[in-house]
Amino acid sequence: MNNSGTLVGAPPVEKSKRFKGGAVIQWAMRSIPLIVLFVGWEFASRSFHDLALLLPPPSKVIDGAMDLIRSGSLQNDTLASLRRVFVALGVAAGIGLPLGLLIGMSKKISWFLEPIVNFFRPIPPIAWIPLSIVWLGVSEAQNEFIIFLGAFFPILLNAVQGIRQVDPQIVRAAKTLGASPLCIACTVLIPGALPSIFVGLRVGAGIAWMALVAGEMVAASSGLGYLIMQGRLLFRSDYIIVGMVVIGLIGLALDFLFREAQRRIMRWEDA
Repeated sequence: MNNSGTLVGAPPVEKSKRFKGGAVIQWAMRSIPLIVLFVGWEFASRSFHDLALLLPPPSKVIDGAMDLIRSGSLQNDTLASLRRVFVALGVAAGIGLPLGLLIGMSKKISWFLEPIVNFFRPIPPIAWIPLSIVWLGVSEAQNEFIIFLGAFFPILLNAVQGIRQVDPQIVRAAKTLGASPLCIACTVLIPGALPSIFVGLRVGAGIAWMALVAGEMVAASSGLGYLIMQGRLLFRSDYIIVGMVVIGLIGLALDFLFREAQRRIMRWEDA
């Protein structure tokens, strides 16, 4: 035994084992406010009949969710919304990322395109809904266009900002060593811009879901936004809450996937 009271020669305790119990306790402690919220919500809704009509208790919401699952409408609406979001988000990333990188790297391209971007950027996607219906009708393309507009500008602007935040000294050092512009872009600028790029993807995904719900409420015959609107028309508050909860859970899952992709791609940050 040494002066600190530790047995000499005893095997060290692995970090994962040492903190596993602490992580579980922390997770349980963080869950307490959420449990209290749901218990209070259940009690209040069951205690006041008028409140229960407007805000049904969690148990009734679960019953409504089970009804929607048994009928298959919740699965179909969720899949319809996911397909629209993934298509529109993929197109937004496919256009916004290369364009943002070009604007950030080239002063000439930036001088030409930034006024156009800054003109259209403040226009909310919802404002495009009437015009998109005139152009594309009530169709999948119309909904995907609205979602695309919601996701495109955060992805574009964060890519531009990420390139411009790269330390100029590193770029000069690469030029001094004889690196070509393409080599500098691939080995210095883009890796340096990755944190901002992932922020843009996460923000764009969040706004894409907001645009999705708005578009589906106005012009769609399926999707979670359509489900929420049907809940309003049928005066089924439980259906509305089910749609909102599913949107929130999917948003959490997408954000987790982006953070996990960032962790795996940017391994040098953990080194």
